[in-house]
Amino acid sequence: MDTQQQTGTVDDRVLSADLAMDAVTLRVGDLDQMSSYYENALALVPIAERADRTEVHRVLGRGDTPMVRLIHTPGLPEVNPRDAGLFHTAFLFDDAASLAATVYRTAQDQRSRFAGSSDHLVSEAFYFTDPEGNGIELYTDRPRDTWRYENGQILMDTLYLDPNGYLSEHLDEGVLAAVERQSGGIGHVHLQVGDVARARDFYVDALGFEATASAHPGALFASAGGYHHHVAMNTWNSRGAGPRAAGLGLGNVAITLPGREDLDAVAARLRGRGIAFADDGNTIAVDDPWGTSVSLSLPAASGEELLAR
Repeated sequence: MDTQQQTGTVDDRVLSADLAMDAVTLRVGDLDQMSSYYENALALVPIAERADRTEVHRVLGRGDTPMVRLIHTPGLPEVNPRDAGLFHTAFLFDDAASLAATVYRTAQDQRSRFAGSSDHLVSEAFYFTDPEGNGIELYTDRPRDTWRYENGQILMDTLYLDPNGYLSEHLDEGVLAAVERQSGGIGHVHLQVGDVARARDFYVDALGFEATASAHPGALFASAGGYHHHVAMNTWNSRGAGPRAAGLGLGNVAITLPGREDLDAVAARLRGRGIAFADDGNTIAVDDPWGTSVSLSLPAASGEELLAR
């Protein structure tokens, strides 16, 4: 794809290749249980916390990298697997040993529900569901020079990956003992939507992601900078879903962009399509067609700054 029509150093049509996916926000009914789960199962550590009169916000991650933001909002309806919203949050790890250690920890927590494992050609992944019904993917990428392409699209598949065999090969006792110190981050967010074509209009044409794999029935994968995907959208459980009602589950999909000029390009695309958004100078906040909140922000210096958004 020719992406050379630029204003200065920013492409007017697509998101920066230097973007990063930031901590995913989940609205939770039981903050103590959910925080304990992500600490014990995924070996995340609390980074920052803020409380106001109605809500408590808690950020957890690895090192200085926020990976999940929990907002205590008791009283909201539970996650409905047929609604638009979160399919899974995908936590990316640097190598097989770090992934194996995290998978082992997650599998040992009796609150986890194992949902499968797959070789996707570009990555190896393990799937779980947290205690409140939010999907989780734990994965590591295969080297980018091994990815294969066909007709300009990245080839991905869902092949069997033996979880016991993977752990036998890659689990390292030294890494496991210090798993909370192994680096990690959000690799991508996979969403449930009501219609893939409408999701493409928003996430690709308006926000500026580039489609990377569109041949999978009922799904679309998109990214910036040639990654296999930073976002995915599917209708496997949610075909025809309408706007989301207030409920537990996904609260926000967060994207970090390098500079203000990148936000300006996003604002111009949204404005040109008549899509309403808010812009406070550091963050553009916009809802997708199903009411899922998406924020595009300048880099946060700390978990405390993330909480201030």
